Amino acid sequence: MTDTDPLVPVLAGLVVDIVWFLDSCEDDEVDPDSAVKMMESVSWVLTRLPQDQRDRFLKVLSDLAEAEQDPGRREFLEAFPFAGGLVEEEPEASGRAKV
Repeated sequence: MTDTDPLVPVLAGLVVDIVWFLDSCEDDEVDPDSAVKMMESVSWVLTRLPQDQRDRFLKVLSDLAEAEQDPGRREFLEAFPFAGGLVEEEPEASGRAKV
């Protein structure tokens, strides 16, 4: 099942891509302290979503990961909920997400 509002998956994907960029960029591209602060800010906001919105976000991430063709992005999407503190259990094939 996919989300009924087409904007939600797009925005969820953008959040993940921004965090992925910050996680993988070199020190000369983005100041490491700034990158960590931004990733912590994203995590803080997402963990404060009401449970129904958090569940919706997690479902959208799952749908995006299932449909993703790029193995690296799929792995990051799968690891994102645990790395961002949205779930307590790490997925079996965890990626590099360090939100």
